[in-house]
Amino acid sequence: MSVNDLYSKYTRVWIPDPEEVWKAAEIIKDYKEGDSVLLLKLEDESTLEYSIGPKKNPLPFLRNPDILVGENDLTALSYLHEPAVLHNLKVRFLESNHIYTYCGIVLVAINPYEQLQIYGEEVINAYSGQNMGDMDPHIFAVAEEAYKQMARDEKNQSIIVSGESGAGKTVSAKYAMRFFATVGGSANDTNVEEKVLASSPIMEAIGNAKTTRNDNSSRFGKYIQIGFDKRFHIIGANMRTYLLEKSRVVFQAEEERNYHIFYQLCASSSLAEFTDLVLTSAEDFTYTSLGENIFIEGVNDAEDLVKTREALTLIGVKEVHQLSIFKIIASILHLGNVEIVSERDGETCHINRDDTHLQHFCRLLGIEQEQMEHWLCRRKLVTTSETYVKNMAYAQAVNARDALAKHIYAHLFDWIVEHINKALHTSTKQHSFIGVLDIYGFETFEINSFEQFCINYANEKLQQQFNSHVFKLEQEEYMKEQIPWTLIDFYDNQPCIDLIEAKLGILDLLDEECKVPKGTDQNWAQKLYSQHTRSEQFEKPRMSNRSFIVVHFADRVEYLCDGFLEKNRDTVYEEQINILKASQFQLVADLFQDGKEVAKPSKINVRAAKPMPKGHNREHRKTVGTQFRNSLHLLMETLNATTPHYVRCIKPNDVKEAFVFDSKRAVQQLRACGVLETIRISAAGYPSRWTYPDFYSRYRVLMTKKDMTNGDKKQVCKNLLETLIKDPDKFQFGKTKIFFRAGQVAYLEKLRADKFRYACIKIQKTVRGWLQRNRYRKIRKSAITLQRYGRGYLARRFAEMLRLTRAALICQKQYRMVRVRREYLRIRRAVITIQAFARGMFIRRIYQEFMLHHKAMIIQKTVRGWLVRKKYLHSRNAAIVIQCFYRRVRAKRQLKQLKIEARSAEHFKNLSVGMENKIVQLQKKIDVKSKEYKTQNEQLVVVNTTLGSEVNKLQKELETLRSRQTAGSSLQEELERLRAELQEAHTQRKQIEEEFNNEKQGLEQRVKELEKENTLLKKEKEETNLKIQTSTQGQGGDVSQIEIRLRAELDEERLRYQNLLKECSRLEQRYDNLQEDMKFHPGHRRNPSNQSSLGSDSNYQSISMSEVDTDETIQQVEEMGIEKAAMDLSVFMKLQKRVRELEQERLRLQTNLEKVELRKSQGSEANSPTSEDINPDLAYNSLKRQELESENKKLKNDLNELRKALADRASENNSSNELQESYNLLLNQLKAASEELDVRKEEVLMLKAQIVNSRSQLDNTNHIDSNDVSEWTDNKKPLVDASDAHESKKKAQDWGYLNEDGELGLAYQGLKQVARLLEAQLQTQSRQHRDELEALHTQIELLKDNLEKKQEMLNNFSTLSPEALVEFSIQQEITRLTNDNLDLKELVEKLEKNEKKLKKQLKIYMKKVQEFEVTQVSKSRPELTRQVTVQRKEKDFEGMLEYYKEDEALLVKNLVTDMKPHVVSATVPCLPAYILFMCVRHADYINDDQKLHSLLTSTINAIKKILKKNNDFEMTSFWLANTSRLLHCLKQYSGDEAFMTQNSAKQNEHCLKNFDLAEYRQVLSDLSIQIYQQLVRVAEGIMQPMIVSAMLESESIPSLAGVKPMGYRKRSSSFDCEEGGPVGYTLEALIRQLGQFYTTMADHGLDPEIGQQVVRQLFYSMNAVTLNNLLLRKDVCSWSTGMQLRYNISQLEEWLRGKNLHQGGAIATMEPLIQAAQLLQVKKKTSQDAEAICSLCNALSLQQIVKILNLYTPLNEFEERVTVSFIRDIQNRLQDRIEINQLLVDTKYTFPVLFPYTPSALSLETIHIPASLSLDFLTRV
Repeated sequence: MSVNDLYSKYTRVWIPDPEEVWKAAEIIKDYKEGDSVLLLKLEDESTLEYSIGPKKNPLPFLRNPDILVGENDLTALSYLHEPAVLHNLKVRFLESNHIYTYCGIVLVAINPYEQLQIYGEEVINAYSGQNMGDMDPHIFAVAEEAYKQMARDEKNQSIIVSGESGAGKTVSAKYAMRFFATVGGSANDTNVEEKVLASSPIMEAIGNAKTTRNDNSSRFGKYIQIGFDKRFHIIGANMRTYLLEKSRVVFQAEEERNYHIFYQLCASSSLAEFTDLVLTSAEDFTYTSLGENIFIEGVNDAEDLVKTREALTLIGVKEVHQLSIFKIIASILHLGNVEIVSERDGETCHINRDDTHLQHFCRLLGIEQEQMEHWLCRRKLVTTSETYVKNMAYAQAVNARDALAKHIYAHLFDWIVEHINKALHTSTKQHSFIGVLDIYGFETFEINSFEQFCINYANEKLQQQFNSHVFKLEQEEYMKEQIPWTLIDFYDNQPCIDLIEAKLGILDLLDEECKVPKGTDQNWAQKLYSQHTRSEQFEKPRMSNRSFIVVHFADRVEYLCDGFLEKNRDTVYEEQINILKASQFQLVADLFQDGKEVAKPSKINVRAAKPMPKGHNREHRKTVGTQFRNSLHLLMETLNATTPHYVRCIKPNDVKEAFVFDSKRAVQQLRACGVLETIRISAAGYPSRWTYPDFYSRYRVLMTKKDMTNGDKKQVCKNLLETLIKDPDKFQFGKTKIFFRAGQVAYLEKLRADKFRYACIKIQKTVRGWLQRNRYRKIRKSAITLQRYGRGYLARRFAEMLRLTRAALICQKQYRMVRVRREYLRIRRAVITIQAFARGMFIRRIYQEFMLHHKAMIIQKTVRGWLVRKKYLHSRNAAIVIQCFYRRVRAKRQLKQLKIEARSAEHFKNLSVGMENKIVQLQKKIDVKSKEYKTQNEQLVVVNTTLGSEVNKLQKELETLRSRQTAGSSLQEELERLRAELQEAHTQRKQIEEEFNNEKQGLEQRVKELEKENTLLKKEKEETNLKIQTSTQGQGGDVSQIEIRLRAELDEERLRYQNLLKECSRLEQRYDNLQEDMKFHPGHRRNPSNQSSLGSDSNYQSISMSEVDTDETIQQVEEMGIEKAAMDLSVFMKLQKRVRELEQERLRLQTNLEKVELRKSQGSEANSPTSEDINPDLAYNSLKRQELESENKKLKNDLNELRKALADRASENNSSNELQESYNLLLNQLKAASEELDVRKEEVLMLKAQIVNSRSQLDNTNHIDSNDVSEWTDNKKPLVDASDAHESKKKAQDWGYLNEDGELGLAYQGLKQVARLLEAQLQTQSRQHRDELEALHTQIELLKDNLEKKQEMLNNFSTLSPEALVEFSIQQEITRLTNDNLDLKELVEKLEKNEKKLKKQLKIYMKKVQEFEVTQVSKSRPELTRQVTVQRKEKDFEGMLEYYKEDEALLVKNLVTDMKPHVVSATVPCLPAYILFMCVRHADYINDDQKLHSLLTSTINAIKKILKKNNDFEMTSFWLANTSRLLHCLKQYSGDEAFMTQNSAKQNEHCLKNFDLAEYRQVLSDLSIQIYQQLVRVAEGIMQPMIVSAMLESESIPSLAGVKPMGYRKRSSSFDCEEGGPVGYTLEALIRQLGQFYTTMADHGLDPEIGQQVVRQLFYSMNAVTLNNLLLRKDVCSWSTGMQLRYNISQLEEWLRGKNLHQGGAIATMEPLIQAAQLLQVKKKTSQDAEAICSLCNALSLQQIVKILNLYTPLNEFEERVTVSFIRDIQNRLQDRIEINQLLVDTKYTFPVLFPYTPSALSLETIHIPASLSLDFLTRV
């Protein structure tokens, strides 16, 4: 294609511009070769004559088509040159707000100066595992590429982040390390990744500072190596640092700051632990105030120090060492404030002895003040013959002080870095590493010194490595595609590097000059001029003899020689260092040891070839330039041994404004960082590359019909290109791609656009004619229709007028009648109202006069009484005082008389006589005691005789008891008496019920009145219903919103619980993994004897088999609603109380059951026919006795509750005397009833003793032999051995000796049992007495509390007005009545429940009695004389399976562990669950709780193990179905009425009898949730690689998607496909996979509701993955992709309808994706379009909408891009929307699963067990 064709009319070009660097223009006249002027039109419509010359002004650069502008990869541009690169970056940065762009292998990152929400964990997850070219450019994509190549190629990687200060290097490196810490988290609990991230705030504090270009500029370079193990988990890290800017410690330019740590300490100086540092504001210190601005906007230095200290603690720096570090930093500040005073001669100086800053400096470092004061102003000179001390001038002393400060800070910096490396070091062997290099970019200032020289030298080395790597990749690409290789000329900066580091280079001459005793910067400059003047890379400035110019790859830089020698030497006097070495603080002394100079910690893995001799002074130390050169060589060796990845950071402007792009600054940095060099290398070859399928799809519009019929696409592409492009050098055919020269793709795009333009014109012509014809037909049809409707309207209007006239007459008549009647009624109501108010007024006046008289009388009565009482008390007190005085006088006289008598002798005689009398009395008492002892002995004899007589009486009674009829009649009488008492209790209950009914009737009347009022209100509401229809709709919406919110809260609670289960299962899996690792871990192993019980798979303790019946409470909860019941404390307390009562009932029934079983076992030992005759009567009597006992106990409980209720009611109404008397009367009656019940209980106990005695006597009559009494003893004692037979026989003979018939022994045994029963009864009565006493105490306390409350209420009453008093009393009465009503309801409920239970027990007993009578009748029949053959009837199968305890492991193994789903595929679904439940039923039937617990626990653990081993969908689905079915069986057969509504009669008979497995149901429910979550994870893992390819990349609608040019990052896809990489999936494959999932779940019998939830979760996963990829991929954000998405989603909807799953909510989860597809298709121009988008995209967040609009890419030039103003309009409209500020959808979110109860219609007895299961040991029961 010739130049004339390229530079034709309407072609757009780029021309240079001094302001914007490059300016766009358009050619308005065709160019012909030889023309000297090119006519152009600028964007402001002005014309320009652009002169063209062969040398000075070549032809301008051509612009790329609009379709290529804004590409992710700069190499995808057709024209590769500087203006195209700059314009593409500017468009992406300003219009789309994209800060990342690829340029071949380089990631260009522009600093936005704004915090963007693109670095969250969800973004990391989205980029993890993705190919680099598949997603939008991002720092995470580079990090993922490095991580993937390290894992795939097992080669170390490096990420080189460069750029000038303020470009964002540190932040980019930080985000890269965060990605590695998240993706490759540590394999153990060492949290290495947290320590790696914690090193950033530490290094920023001690190594970053504010500059004029950046508020957080890194003033050092660092290279962090992150180590990984074989599993590619982070195990450690290491950091190297380069060229710390030490001069910043003592000097800062204007508007700059020192290192952050100084300002952080000054801001926190008020803390208690920092008082010893004696710090104040940073303005008070020289080293922190030189920049004249100590603050950074938006930065809190005190908070940053807290973060720094937390990071130091995390990496292991102790608090003591932290304080030592802060002391050293504070000492540097004090050292800067040390004032050095110059002497008059100017040659010497001194420091004042009272300098406080020097004192603080020495104190903080622990050194001697006098020595430091001496050597700060003096220096030691050493010659060959002598050593002497020389005073320093003021300037020298200041420089020495500053050098000491820099030296201290540099050593402290190295110590901190060394400590960080120790914290990040690991003993585990490192398999590979990824290095992150954060190093300064190319710098050039007005004055450039030694630091800029070293920085630019490092960038020269990095640029050389970058150029060679890019050249190598280009060469590999051409060789792989088998394209003829032509040498590409690229810039080689080796001459510049040789100028700096070669022999006699700049650094060599600098070191040589430093060794000269009197070397100066001027002499060094002259040596440079003489040595390198001939070099092309070196220049001498014209106007200066103290500077030189180096021609770098990026720019010419002029360096000022002043200060080079001093900075290179880094001079610090040895005397000052020796003082620091002698510090009393260990940390300070360690900082300056000699070993630090030999091997710095930043030099990792480097050791000297031979030991270095220790120099006696500083002359033998390496210079700074030599050290930097060595460390740079080491860095380059490391980088060359790794695979590099490049990140170039660009600073868009110097004012730090967000999203402002300065083209001049950007071009300077693009030239300096090598991006343009990459473009030049790519443009020199074949920059545009297309795969054959993509080229065929994009440019098939240019093909002929004959070419389309050819099946070989590769050959078709070749034929097309040879036809369109005549020059064969413009393209090359590779193995998988077509390579184009620069500009050829633009030419093809132009041909394609012309073809489309011609086709569009033809289509428009045809369509417009068709539209006009349709328009004419519609207008004609509309006119005819309008005429017809107009005539009909006129006729209807006339008829309506006639009808309205007649209606108006009727309305007038009715209205006048109503108006007159209303007036009459109004006057009548007014008269009645006036009469009522007048009468009321007169009555109130009379009442007020009466009340005044009454109150006056009460006041008079009270006052008169008070006066009389006061007078009486005064008189009584006066009389008492007089009596006291008189009695005191008499007492004094008697005391005086007694004292006189006490001194006389007669007094002592009287005392002796008193003692004799006492002795006589004691003797009499002894005699009386002896008599009493004799009488007691006589009484004992009498008692013995009476006992003998009582024994005789008992013998006689036993003889009478032998007659069964008398015993039965007495029992029957007792039963009748107890029934009479029960009837009385029933009558009392009826009375209470009648009271309750009366109160209920009153409440019902009140309810009826309220209902009447409600009907009136409804009528009014109906009258105004038409007016407020819109408001009612809004209220309906509110109700629906409330319901939706409540459902959402319920789902959140369920989700939170299921997330806890997920976390629990994850921890279990981790624990199992650790156990497996311990198995293979070398070293000491624990033997089975010392293993702990923690290895058990069961996470659940043994579950008590308590039967909890809470029917009424559950019903109450259901009536109230779950949420309301949860808030009702009374319901909760009732539940607790009911649980306690049922637990006591369970214990009682269990004891009774044990007694019955004991009697059965004893009855089975009896073999004689007489015992069989006696046992039924005894059993019947015992049953009756138990029934009566239970009824008495329940009646007593009911009476106690009634007593409590009456007591409470009486306590509330204690102000009324009548109520108090009625209460006392009822209480006495209740006490009498309770005493009578106690008496009845004693009689029952006596009856029980008699039954026991009669039973033992009957047993003895049948089994005692006169010759051997040992058989009788066997019934009371266990069997004895043969060795003890003789002894037992002797004892039996002793019994016989006492009484030959054994009756005396029997009587004695019966008496003992009666005594025990009476003792137990006495204990229970005493216990009950104590309980009643405590209850009375509590009642007394309650009465006191009530009394206090009443007193308070009375006090309140006195302050209230009469109206408020009446209202308050009414409220109190209402609350009391409601409480009483609730108590009575509860009492009635309990009585009804007891009645139900008694009726149930009565039915059972009646059934047993009938069976007993039948057996008696059958026994009473005469025996048959002939033998009858009895046929065995086939036993019915009760749906139970019996197995032995030893076979449990085999059962679990065959049914769970070794079970394969295909084995039971042809049988009943969920067969293992049914078999397990039938085994559970049998364990419940035999009442074996241990067997039941063991079976269920083993089954649960086995299911967990099998699911951990097998992670496939079929096995997981199979066990989810069986686990849920087992859960449903436990519910269906639990006996709970809520689960028995759909059961058949046979299924109700199969309910569990003995155990309540509610807790196991919860365990199985949790297990089902865990299996469900695993099933979803497995399905998502299978579908994950299919989703993006099927939903976004495959062409579901053929020929719809257009292919755009792709850059370097897309080139790797062809290699993957060629090497057998991943193949794209289609939508049919995805739907086929979904159908396979659903079929598998249905075949295994999984509940359809659960299957719907699985499908819903999978659809959510598809939505999240697809939408996230759409939000991160510019190439798929187009109109055609939206159409493909709509079609794909419609296909998924059809699949849901075909499977009848469309009502499960699955399609609702795809709503964000549907709206995203619609957003890609709608118009995006006007404000109406913006309004439509805002109303349409309610499921998308604002951030997502803006992101899609920014990413939207036209596929051809006929489409327009979305303008920035349109996006701003969308943002303004949606800025008030309340939403979560999150760009990507959470792919890990799981909907809470709900397992609905689905009972089985299958009867257990019909289930057949196939022989293939090998369950022959199971027995059908």
